[in-house]
Amino acid sequence: MPAQITNYKCPACTGPLHFVGASGKLECDYCGSTYDVQEIEAMYADEEEKAAASQQVEEEQRGEDTAWDFSAVGTDWGAEAEKMRAYSCPSCGAQLICDETTAATSCPYCGNQAVIPGQFGGTLRPDFVLPFKLSREDAIKKLKEHYKGKILLPKAFTADNHIEEIKGVYVPFWLFDSKADVKMSFHATNTHTTREGDYRVTRTKHYDVFRSGVIGFQKVPVDGSTKMPDDYMDSIEPYDYKELKDFSTAYLPGFLADKYDVDAEAASKRADERCRNTAVDSVRDTVQGYAAVTTRTQQVALDRGEVKYALLPVWMLSTKWKDKNYLFAMNGQTGKMVGDLPADKGKLRTWFWASALGASAVLSLLFSGSLGHLIAGLFL
Repeated sequence: MPAQITNYKCPACTGPLHFVGASGKLECDYCGSTYDVQEIEAMYADEEEKAAASQQVEEEQRGEDTAWDFSAVGTDWGAEAEKMRAYSCPSCGAQLICDETTAATSCPYCGNQAVIPGQFGGTLRPDFVLPFKLSREDAIKKLKEHYKGKILLPKAFTADNHIEEIKGVYVPFWLFDSKADVKMSFHATNTHTTREGDYRVTRTKHYDVFRSGVIGFQKVPVDGSTKMPDDYMDSIEPYDYKELKDFSTAYLPGFLADKYDVDAEAASKRADERCRNTAVDSVRDTVQGYAAVTTRTQQVALDRGEVKYALLPVWMLSTKWKDKNYLFAMNGQTGKMVGDLPADKGKLRTWFWASALGASAVLSLLFSGSLGHLIAGLFL
């Protein structure tokens, strides 16, 4: 039996509600009514508790259910079936088939936004949610701005480019608190050159440099979804955690949302790596005033603290050009955009030869001077 899901409907006209970042409220698509998150959250509290309970019962009974027989639609589907879930849309009764991590989606038949509260029951419930601040239109505008200034980008890409898909996703993130106790030693040198008669004398001084300190980290984010490319999620940071809200499913309508499929223990390895690398780089940056510095030893001890679970806003955009897909990700709070772009081969060749000619001109000027005669003499 399909698990229970929730549609957030307007109390005035029963139209679908969706969260709007600009106003920070839930708005009705039909009558234009607006509602505070707390108001709708209270209204649907009982319904969400029932939905969560229903989901829990379904999870407990799932082992007793007869497995789906997908043999008629191909052998490859059978393995995927174990990761699929069936839900019933309360607006039109359609059966929705979703990935097991889906927590918010929309019905493809009636278009109503669907939230699956059971996905956030018990220990699965996030501690925080960071609401979307930027809209779909903002994401499209930012993508066009992302194209500007890219001298190697083919003109036809922007002229013929059409966004294939754009979706706002609440991505599950683990937030780690930690402290790093760092001890490092360095070998540093300074050089000084003077002229003594007919000779140029270079003197090098050597130094032993030591540094130690404690660096604190708060809410280091690591995404908990295998669907999201880690490098994209890292690149669109940082988020302003001052706008974090206590979790409520009332922020989800109008967007997609996933629950994590990478648990906190698995994600902690990346958190440790990020903390260690940042701590080492920070300490290394304090060693200044030397001509050259090399690291001799480094010791980092992590004092690991609390781990929190949050949903953070990301706009995912995809476009296709010359049969190749290009993916972009935008921070749904700050608008920071990342993504790969194609390069015009003709422009790339022109740029390469222009750079080569520029370097050749510099060398020509160098060899035309007295230093040039000296250097040329070494090779003639």
